[in-house]
Amino acid sequence: MARSFDYVIAGGGSAGSVLAARLSEDPAVSVCLIEAGGGGNGILVRLPVGVVAMLPGRPPINNWAFSSVPQPGLNGRRAYQPRGRALGGSSAINAMLYTRGTKGDYDGWADLGCDGWDWNSVLPYFKRAENNVRGGDDFHGTGGPLQVSDQRAPRRVTGAFLEAAEAMQLRAREDFNTGEIEGAGLYQVTQFHDPAKIGERCSAAAGYLLPHLDRPNLTVITQARACQIVLEGKRATGLIYRDPGGRRRVSAHREVIVASGAFGSPQLLQLSGIGRPEDIEPHGIAVCHEAPGVGQNLQDHLDVILGYTSKDRDNFGIGLRAGLDMIGHIRAWSRGEPSMAASPMAEGCAFLKSDPSLPDPDLQLHFVIGIVDDHARKLHAGHGYSCHVCNLHPKSRGEVFLQSADPMAAPGIDPAYLRDPADLDVLIRGVQITAEMMRSHEMAPFRARELFGSEKNETREDWAKFIRARADTIYHPVGTCKMGRDEMAVVDPELRVRGMDGLRVVDASVMPRIISGNTNAPTIMIAEKAADLIKAAHQEEGAYIHAG
Repeated sequence: MARSFDYVIAGGGSAGSVLAARLSEDPAVSVCLIEAGGGGNGILVRLPVGVVAMLPGRPPINNWAFSSVPQPGLNGRRAYQPRGRALGGSSAINAMLYTRGTKGDYDGWADLGCDGWDWNSVLPYFKRAENNVRGGDDFHGTGGPLQVSDQRAPRRVTGAFLEAAEAMQLRAREDFNTGEIEGAGLYQVTQFHDPAKIGERCSAAAGYLLPHLDRPNLTVITQARACQIVLEGKRATGLIYRDPGGRRRVSAHREVIVASGAFGSPQLLQLSGIGRPEDIEPHGIAVCHEAPGVGQNLQDHLDVILGYTSKDRDNFGIGLRAGLDMIGHIRAWSRGEPSMAASPMAEGCAFLKSDPSLPDPDLQLHFVIGIVDDHARKLHAGHGYSCHVCNLHPKSRGEVFLQSADPMAAPGIDPAYLRDPADLDVLIRGVQITAEMMRSHEMAPFRARELFGSEKNETREDWAKFIRARADTIYHPVGTCKMGRDEMAVVDPELRVRGMDGLRVVDASVMPRIISGNTNAPTIMIAEKAADLIKAAHQEEGAYIHAG
């Protein structure tokens, strides 16, 4: 017989961890969380520099390590698509960077029909999530589950990057989370700052979920792949999952909540017969609910990297001496001391405009204290640094689709990178500006040799070829179950699947339009707000039943 719960959550990533923790605060309700990966509390997750081992996906460690279909805009290459596979999801394997985007991002959502998702409405949820080391103010909170810290030991080369940005008339900015982002500075990071765990990664699971695994009303099942939503007509009543022991089923008295991410959520809906007939029926799956937006509207920040070797050894390096140095850094980290082992690697931040007439920045730079090549899947001996350049407002739209009726198979992912020519124009301007910054005299003491051939680029055509040959994701896929009121909206502004009962989607897939920055903090905010929406809905339902 199926085990029964009030809420069943498919996916224990950033959103799922928040939802499971918040909903189980009420001891009168029961919550079941199903996660395909492991516990998300191993040393590689807790140690920030462990991302170098997890990100490449060779072998996959806490990482789905997906790939896209061939991308015509990238010379036919398959784009690498890493996503977290553990409690905490991608917050367990990311660079811990805490950014929210701009006020205009969320006001723009409201303009698209997402009532209650404007900046003033979502800001309280950003604040509620936070325990910011700087304390509380009009934009930040204290006492929340997510610890947000300042970097304790940024490298000298990062300081040079910030000086180079200032020389190019970019204003210095200490806080990128007030709704205004233009300028350069250091990222804040989702990292513990309390003495007991100082310097450890604070994933969504570490902040929200792991401290509450002993709640009697909370059941967390790991190493279990969600396979299908159980439907009775137009109502979701449970979930079928597969663990090492076989297929199992759990029932949901109130709601099934899909929180499997921008790739996993549309795939689970499609496997359950929810989506476009042309995506579902060819795989022998009956359509239970036609929803034309499922899997559509995929957006991502396409990124290109400039890389340099350096004679300076105060950064991440590959080699015997660098390895011995890192052992020392890890020992210092284990003692709670400032250490490069606690670095987010992407220490320096800049948001800038490709065109001064734009209302908000359309470019983001991540300055990294090491050589990054193909997501750390190609290693270079010695020391160096890199600078990522990404287009914040891509016009291209892709899709996620079934490749098989087998729920264990990977989804088809087509980000449609550079399908819209305007996206290439923005990136060209971005790498031109960044290359000039990297050639500045402020960077000269650290610069030895340029990698990847960018210094040979002179014309627009040269840069276009460079981008098509080297660009890839900066890990921000969103939008495939978008929120709104139009016919392509999968969920309404309360994140309920339109036309269905007892079914919501809560994760980055509901973003109607990608935000201007890293997407983890906004995903956590979405889940915080969703928890309130869900609680309120069932309080109203209970009050109605009691009154009746």
